[in-house]
Amino acid sequence: MPSTSLHRSSKASPLGTSDPIAGAIGLLRPRAVVEAGLHAAGPWALRFEPFPHVRLGIVVRGGCWLAMEGHEPVRLQEGDFYLLGDPPPYVLASSLTEQPHAAAALWDDAVDGAVRIGPRAQEDTYLCGGHFAFDDTNAAMLLDVLPPLVHVRAADPRGRLLAHLSELLVSEVDADAVGGSLVLDHLAQIMLVHMLRAHADQAGRPAGWLAALGADGVGAALRAMHADVAHRWTLHELAGISHMSRSAFAAAFKDQVGTAPLDYLIQWRMSLARDVLRRGTRPISELASATGYESESAFSTAFRRVVGTSPRHFRDTSRRAAQPIEP
Repeated sequence: MPSTSLHRSSKASPLGTSDPIAGAIGLLRPRAVVEAGLHAAGPWALRFEPFPHVRLGIVVRGGCWLAMEGHEPVRLQEGDFYLLGDPPPYVLASSLTEQPHAAAALWDDAVDGAVRIGPRAQEDTYLCGGHFAFDDTNAAMLLDVLPPLVHVRAADPRGRLLAHLSELLVSEVDADAVGGSLVLDHLAQIMLVHMLRAHADQAGRPAGWLAALGADGVGAALRAMHADVAHRWTLHELAGISHMSRSAFAAAFKDQVGTAPLDYLIQWRMSLARDVLRRGTRPISELASATGYESESAFSTAFRRVVGTSPRHFRDTSRRAAQPIEP
């Protein structure tokens, strides 16, 4: 089958990006919070409650256990990184035999960006990290494809790269300098991207669109859809970009991404549309064209089918919800 040209830069929609991770994170609008570091000595165990978004942690010094409900305990060693996606209750501990205490109370009483357990002079473990909160409207696009735990060991190739970022993050936390919050926010987002790449690289295929990022065939089609959401893609064109027959492409895409190609495209378009409607004043007819629909009515029908309400009602409701409540 002849391939279809991917050179659409002159017609590409301003909503498009050929990088699915960048596109998803752009919609998620992550707010990174670097939390107080844990400095521990002696036996200890802390229980953390479920968290609705993403936590990221680094074992700067020492090691500990991570035990999560429904999963085998994992030993975290010095230099390891871990990402928790919408995690259930979990425990960090020096030993699996220790009785855990509630972590929230300790973090509420943190002093100078540090939580301390045991004598400072005997400290043998130091963990730092933080969490990401995402735009709730589109948070599922990432959380649905993440496992509860992504563990990158210090010896892994990706771990060695992350170590450089962690050194910058730790030094920035310690420095408490002007502009530090901006630096920490960007460093945390960079680390999030590398953790997503690590998850996509690891054995045991990831779920959803992350599964296709490293695939030449399906990945090429996925990037093409993201780069030009205004184009009225057909299965034939996408299969050509992937150098597959239509039937082989449809099967491979469904196997790797978890949904049919054109269904995925519709879901992505509607995610972009929700974001624009919530944050801008672009006319709905213009938004329809920018997301690949030949008319406002066709766009509205698709939007209602996916979102459950009309674009106009969604925009008006979102604006009312964003207005400050008067005292």
